[in-house]
Amino acid sequence: MPHQIIQPTSVHSTDGVGYSHVARVGNTLYIAGQVALDKQGRLVGAGDIEAQCRQVYANLRSILEELGGGLQSVVKLTTYLTDRGQLAGFRKVRNETLPTPYPPNTLVFISGLASPDYLVEIEAIAVVEG
Repeated sequence: MPHQIIQPTSVHSTDGVGYSHVARVGNTLYIAGQVALDKQGRLVGAGDIEAQCRQVYANLRSILEELGGGLQSVVKLTTYLTDRGQLAGFRKVRNETLPTPYPPNTLVFISGLASPDYLVEIEAIAVVEG
């Protein structure tokens, strides 16, 4: 089945950095890991896991809404955190943001992300209509 690479306009540009935000195969969206960058590419919430999580989920929501879905369309998440001490903040924002029942999520603690300022990155697989 053919796939389509999509660069949504509702989130920061990835021009010149070597990746795309979304690949679409049929009704399935594979969304690249989102970090706490606003639409202009500025970091939101330096040092603040809750603020960064809110921005990450806002990015996911924006992408999904632009492509005909919403957070309820998510069927699988993978979350990367840089510090086990951030788990409570991540869970708080997740519980405030995602519809229940929560989709499957793989949670991984890692030593670092693309920038030392990024505390969290979340990638998603979603299924949207048509």
